[in-house]
Amino acid sequence: MNKFIKSFSIIFTLLFINNNVLAQSATTLEGEFKIGPAIILILLLITFVMVGVFNRAKDTSDYWAAGRKISPVGAGMAIASNWMSAASFLGMAAVMYGAGYHGLSYVVGWTGGYVLLLILMAGQIRRYGKYTAADFIGDRFYSKGLRGIGAGLAIFISFSYCVGQFAGIGLMFKWILGIDYTWAVIIGASVVLTYTLISGMLGVTKNMQIQYVIIIISFLIPMFILCYKFGYFYFLPQTGYGAVVSDIVNGLAPGKGITALGHDVGILPSPELAMPWDKATGQTAFQWIAICFSLMIGTAGLPHVIQRFYVVPRARDARWSVVWGLFFICILYWSAPVYSAFGKLLSSNPEVGKLAKDAIVVYTAQLGDVYPLIVGFLAAGAVSAAFSTVSGLLVAGASAFSHDLYFKVINPAATEQKQMLMARIGTILMAAGVAIIALLNLGLIAQLVAVAFSLAGCTIFPLFLLGIWWSGSNRAGAWAGVIAGSAVSLIALVYFIAGKFGGVLPGQEFVNYYMNAWYFAIFGAPIAILANIVVSKISKDKTPPEIVKFLAEKVHNYKVSS
Repeated sequence: MNKFIKSFSIIFTLLFINNNVLAQSATTLEGEFKIGPAIILILLLITFVMVGVFNRAKDTSDYWAAGRKISPVGAGMAIASNWMSAASFLGMAAVMYGAGYHGLSYVVGWTGGYVLLLILMAGQIRRYGKYTAADFIGDRFYSKGLRGIGAGLAIFISFSYCVGQFAGIGLMFKWILGIDYTWAVIIGASVVLTYTLISGMLGVTKNMQIQYVIIIISFLIPMFILCYKFGYFYFLPQTGYGAVVSDIVNGLAPGKGITALGHDVGILPSPELAMPWDKATGQTAFQWIAICFSLMIGTAGLPHVIQRFYVVPRARDARWSVVWGLFFICILYWSAPVYSAFGKLLSSNPEVGKLAKDAIVVYTAQLGDVYPLIVGFLAAGAVSAAFSTVSGLLVAGASAFSHDLYFKVINPAATEQKQMLMARIGTILMAAGVAIIALLNLGLIAQLVAVAFSLAGCTIFPLFLLGIWWSGSNRAGAWAGVIAGSAVSLIALVYFIAGKFGGVLPGQEFVNYYMNAWYFAIFGAPIAILANIVVSKISKDKTPPEIVKFLAEKVHNYKVSS
C-alpha cells in the first residue's frame, strides 16, 4: 500500500508541478510530447488492460456473448460506448466543422438507426437466441453457404469500420506523444489488441461501461468551460450554442472578448455554415438524404451492434438496453455541434492556420485556452471512444471467424479451447490488417466509417429485416438479395478506390455522385430487398414449416395452431 501511495504521489507531482511547462506543451498544436496528457492516457490504458484481465473470458459463451448476464443499463452504457467511436467523438464535429449544416446528416442518420433497431429488431433478435449475425443468417435461411457469406460480410464490415477507429487512435496518440503517425497507429493497435485477446466480450463489455463514463465526462467539461469563458449560454450549451452559430453566420468583429492563442477573434459572415445544402459546401439535398438513409439502415445491420443484443438475459432487456443506449448516445450527439461551431469561430484567426478536421474537438479546446490537463483528458476520451468500438469490432470479427466459419462450417467437432484459439488468431489477423489499411489515410474518420454502414445496409440489413418479419423469405431469396446488394457495393467501392488512386472508369463522375462510397446503400438496400422478395415469391424453395412456426411463436409471440 505504501508503494502505491508513493507511486501515486509521484504521478500527482508530475501532473501538477511546473504548470507553465505543461501549459506550453499542451497548447502546441503538433509535434511535441505532452507529459500531462501522456500520463492520463497511460493510466487509462493500464486500467483497460487490468479490467480485461479481471474479467477475462472463461469459455466461448463469455467470449462471444458476455455470458448473457449484462443488465439493461449496463448494456445501454456498453451500446453507447461501443457506438460512440472515433467517428462520433471526433468525426461528427469534423464533418460539421467542414460542411456545416450538411454534417448533421450523420447525426440524424446514426441516431435514426437506433430507433429502427428499437422498433424493428432488438427484442426479436434476442428472442431468436443466437450468438452472432451470421449465426442468425445461417439458421434462419437454413444454409451453411449463407452462414459463411454472413460471416465473411461480418468480418469485412467490421474490418472497414475498424479502419476509421485506428485512424482516430493514431491521430490522438500522435497529438499526445508527439510521435510519427505510423508508430502512433501501431502502439494504439497493440494496446487494444492486448486486452481484447485477454477478455473477449465479457471484459470488453465491462471496459465499455468504464469507457462511456470517461468519454462523456471528457467531452462535456471543456464544452461548459468554453461557453462560460466566452459568455455564451453555459447552463445547457446544447440548447444555447445557436448564438455561436449566429455570430458565425452574421460575422463577428474582433474585440468582442473571444480570443484564440492570445489574439482577438473576428470572422467574416459565413451563412453557408447554417444553410441547408448551400452551394458553398458543394453538397446537395440528395446527398443529405442519401447519407441519412444509408446510415440509418446501416446501423441496423452492423454485426457488432446486433451482437450487443445477445449479452442481456431477456428480449425485454434487449429493448430497454437500446432505450438506455439512445439516451447515453444523445448526450454526446447533442454536444458535438457545439465543438464544430466554436472550432469554426476560434480557428478563423489567421494566426492559427489550417487545422486537421478530425482533430477539431481537441484543437477547439486548445484554442479556447482550456486548462492543458483537461485538454489532455479530452484527447484521452477520444482514445477511449475509439478503443471501445475497436474492441467490439474485433470481437465481432473474431466471433464470425471462429464460431461461424471455423466451428459451424469447417470443423463442427472443434472443442471450446480450439474455438477460443481460433477466435484469438482471427483477432490478431484482423487487427494487423486494419492497422496496415489505416496507415493509408483514405479519408475522414466519419467518411471511412460510412463505408461500413453502406455495406451493412446493402447486405445484412435486408436479411434481418425480411428474415424477422416475413416468413416467406427463403434461402433462394436470401441468396438473390445478398448477391444484388454485394454487386452494388462492389461497383461503388471499385469506383471509390479507382478515384482515390487517380483512375478514371466509365461513368466515374455519375457513380461518384449517385453511388458514393459514403451512401451507396440508398440504392443497394432497396435493390437487395426487392431481389429477395421477387426470388422468394417465384422460387419453389419454401421456408421449412418449423422455422415459420419458430418465428411466429418464439420471435413474435404468436401462437400457431397445429
